Amino acid sequence: MEVSDYDWRLYRSLLPKWQERYMAKLNKEYIALLSENNNPSTNFWKLKRRIRQDAKSPGVAIDVRRSDFFIEILSLMNAGVINREDLVDFSKDVTDWIDQILEWRI
Repeated sequence: MEVSDYDWRLYRSLLPKWQERYMAKLNKEYIALLSENNNPSTNFWKLKRRIRQDAKSPGVAIDVRRSDFFIEILSLMNAGVINREDLVDFSKDVTDWIDQILEWRI
């Protein structure tokens, strides 16, 4: 399926906002991790492992390619970066496709 210019521009404008929101959530989780009642070194190493893992998430870094638009949307949804409500402004073609995939997964 071809991505319309409208959907592509909308995606490119929303992606940084979605990523910032996701990273704000991660930062809160990091603060909680660092606040755990462990040795400081234990918390440090846990945080280091967690950041290394989170850096691979599409909510932190993603290759933006028009040809991968639908895969990227699903990747963001699978990682918990966005949900169905975040896609409300996209075209009916995009939302119908996403709804079909979500139905199929259930």
